[in-house]
Formats: sequence, structure tokens, C-alpha cells
Amino acid sequence: MSNFLNMGFKGLPLQDEWKAAFGCPHLTGAWIIWGSPGNGKTRFAVQLGKHLSSFGRVAYNSLEEGRSLSLQSAFKSENMQECSGRMIILDKVRMPELMEMLDKRRSPDIVIIDSIQYMGLTYAQYTRMIERHRNKLFILISHADGKRPEGRIAKSIHFDAFIKVWVEGFRAFPVSRYGGGAPYTIWPEGSEKYWKGAKPL
Repeated sequence: MSNFLNMGFKGLPLQDEWKAAFGCPHLTGAWIIWGSPGNGKTRFAVQLGKHLSSFGRVAYNSLEEGRSLSLQSAFKSENMQECSGRMIILDKVRMPELMEMLDKRRSPDIVIIDSIQYMGLTYAQYTRMIERHRNKLFILISHADGKRPEGRIAKSIHFDAFIKVWVEGFRAFPVSRYGGGAPYTIWPEGSEKYWKGAKPL
């Protein structure tokens, strides 16, 4: 017990709105982001990836859109050239190829998978990925069924995830095992327009 209590776990030194939302998380395990179309999931994931690229190399696996005009527009709007060399775009990379890539030296520390449904991920593949790469962080994006992730696999990942983020009206609402919990505004103008007159959550 003494040895465990004295182990030097250190969370990320996040600042400002990121710390308020997520606390001081580790770059390991799984996080999940979900929400309905047009509410800001991709934009939030891009912002999050850009911020986390300060702490490790990020791979954004775009399975839904691939290397498309809409994804390019999202990256341009967030000035993603600022993290050139620290973040790469994967074009519809499936599980076998992804696992092979992650087995290599100097592979990305953080992998964003957009989305669980387009990956066709099984729960066995998910658990194998997490166990095989315990020193990496996997951020999985899911479609929504109401206000819950869509499908049995996404619901199981939601249960496991260290950080869970519901996105609605260009705001991210996190539940984190590392503290935080404050809503994060993805796009101030869009958020203000969406929530104007809406009932508080």
C-alpha cells in the first residue's frame, strides 16, 4: 500500500479552460466524445488534438471524411499549421494497419479515431488496442443516440473511458476522472446563438 501511495503519477499541466474542463489527465487509456451531427464534434476534436500536440505526437484518423475539403476547412479554421510535425492525418486507416503503425518506434502518443462506427470497431479489438498500447491515449468519437453514444460498442467504451465528453450546441460537457468538469466553448458565436433562450442543462 505504501509503495502504491508513493508512486509519482503526474497529470498533464493543462491550463485555463482546458484544466477547468479536464483537470490534470494522463495521456493513457481512452476518452470518448459524442454528439449529434452539426454540433461541433469534429471542431472540438481538432482543437483538442492541437492542444494535446504540445504534450505528445497526435494522429487524427479520419474514417468518416478522409482527407476531404470539409476536414481541411476545419483544420484551416483552427490554424493547424501551428502544430505541423506534431500532428498527422491518417486517411481511413483500418484497425490492422493502425495496430501495425502503433507497434513501430516513435509512433504517435495520442490517436483520435473519427469515428467508432466508421472504424467498425469491435469491443475485443478495442480492449486489445488499449492493453497492447498502455502508454498511449485513444480518443474515440461516436455518433449519438439521443444523448448517449450510439451502439453497443460505443456504450461499452463510454463505460470504460476516463474522460467522457458530450458535445451539443458548440459546447463540450466533460465528465472526467481527473477533476475539471467545466463546460468548454468550442465556437463562441455558434454556441451563443444555439443556447440563447435554451433551458439550462
